[in-house]
This record gives sequence, structure tokens and C-alpha cells, in this order.
Amino acid sequence: MSFTKHCNHIFNQVINDYHIFDNIDTVINNPYDRDSIENRLYLKCWIDTVQWHYEDIIRDPHIEPIDAVMLKRRIDRSNQDRTDLVEQIDSYFRQKYSDVKVLPDARINTESPAWAIDRLSILALKIYHMREQVERTDASAEHRQKCQEKLNVLLEQQKDLSLAIDQLLEDIEAGRKYMKVYRQMKMYNDPSTNPVLYKK
Repeated sequence: MSFTKHCNHIFNQVINDYHIFDNIDTVINNPYDRDSIENRLYLKCWIDTVQWHYEDIIRDPHIEPIDAVMLKRRIDRSNQDRTDLVEQIDSYFRQKYSDVKVLPDARINTESPAWAIDRLSILALKIYHMREQVERTDASAEHRQKCQEKLNVLLEQQKDLSLAIDQLLEDIEAGRKYMKVYRQMKMYNDPSTNPVLYKK
């Protein structure tokens, strides 16, 4: 099984697990060993799935302002957790390929493997929720048809992105490409670099 097939299987598992209760306060029940890459992938997609629903809720035009502020804080924390998980997944790949002899003409990629996997996780969520729209019995035929067309594009995108990630990992393993990871360094989360915080 290719790495992305494994990823997509876990992402679908997460999304289905979340929708058993479909509640942003559901406690995660990660079935994988803490030190495994599967655990990190499951947690990564769980964060994405919960945040997907945060983003739906905060767009309610009737949300109470205090609830919106509290939810925005949760979104901010979720974004930081998401970034931290991506960096952990990249650390896994750096360790896995640490003994690879990089070829003299090796090239660097525009993004690390984990940031591409981050997009694959989000894509699994788009596919799940677009399929929901296709299957809605309370929507018009026109709506369902438009959503079916979008779903077809998303499925093609998932196929292409999965192939591209697998090819990138093959290139890294063969030394044709090399990893160089830059930490995100989000300044607004740091009290020493966010002027609103350090000027108080």
C-alpha cells in the first residue's frame, strides 16, 4: 500500500469517527500507538475535522458576539496545533530519510511532505462534505448536480495530489530531492513578537 493510500484510509476513518457524534466537543479516541506515524496522522485529521466545524459555526450570522470571540480563540489554538502536527510529521520523514545519500544534482521541493499531507487531509474533508451535499434529499436537483460536478473535481484532485506526494517521497528516498524544513515562526502567537501583546 502506498503511503497516501494509508493516509487517506486513516483520514476517512477520522472523519467517520467524528461524525458518529458530530460535535466539536467530542473527546478524541485515537486508536493508534502514541509513537506511531498513524497516531500523528489521525490526530492531524481530527484537528482539521473539528476546525472544519468551528469554521461552519462561526459563520452563523446570529452567533452571539461573546460566543464568536470564544470560538475564534479555539480556532487560533487549533491552527497552532495543526502547525505543530505538520512539523511533527515532517520530523518523522527527516528521521526516516536521514541516511539517504543526496545526489549532487538533487532538487528541493516547494513544500515539505507534511504540508502536502496537510492538504490531503483537508481534501478528504472537502470530499466528505461535498458528498453530503450530493446526497441531500432536501436540496434541488440543480444543487445536487452542481455539487456532483465539484465532487468529481475533488476526487480527481485527491488522486493527483496522492500521486504527487508518493512521487515526492520516492524522489527523497532515492536522493533525487531533499527535504529542508522551515519552522512556521508565527509571530502573532508569540508575546515577544506581537506588538499588541508586548506593548501592554
